[in-house]
Amino acid sequence: MNLFSKLFGKKEREESIGADQRSVEEFVSLIRVYYQAVMAVNLGITNLNMLPDLGLFKRMLKIPTQNNKPGLAEKSRVRKVLMQDYGLSETFFKEIDASIKKNCKSQQQVQSYFFQFQGFCSSLFSLLENLMKWKFRFSMLVKKLLYSQTEKTIHEIMSKSEWKEVSDQKAAWSIRKYAETLGYSEQWIIDFVYNVVLLAKEDAKRDRKADK
Repeated sequence: MNLFSKLFGKKEREESIGADQRSVEEFVSLIRVYYQAVMAVNLGITNLNMLPDLGLFKRMLKIPTQNNKPGLAEKSRVRKVLMQDYGLSETFFKEIDASIKKNCKSQQQVQSYFFQFQGFCSSLFSLLENLMKWKFRFSMLVKKLLYSQTEKTIHEIMSKSEWKEVSDQKAAWSIRKYAETLGYSEQWIIDFVYNVVLLAKEDAKRDRKADK
């Protein structure tokens, strides 16, 4: 079973935001809210139909619009949640801000940016699952070990020059190109991937318990 399938598509999952238990879908939804809030602020987007995750977040938490600028209050709120609940740093959000500023200079570029980010995530997690499949069973026993294994694997993807499998090499090159275009550092990728991997495994564990 692919732990990361369907996580980065367009489908809204209203039940994911505000769930009692942290889940990978909640985390990814909150990340999308932050992206869309930054875009709303930077580009002056007032039609929240263009930014459905942001609109949903705003409605569910009843967040008032700050200074007549949609996205401003939501950006602050979702960043606080992600920092407190998932341990993300200010630097993590600064890289997102810089990436969007670099690649989204007009509203017409928003959809293109999300396509690029979705392609980046799809390529990255497909390769990660192939490279780390056997390690998941052991590293999940200790979170520090999971982090170190994630860190090591991401470093290989971003720097290794020779691969045994041609398909893995092509995937790694594609990921590096995406990262360069989007403007994400190796450390940003590690922090993002670690949270998704950890939560995906916790989701799978809960599903197994529910099946029993």
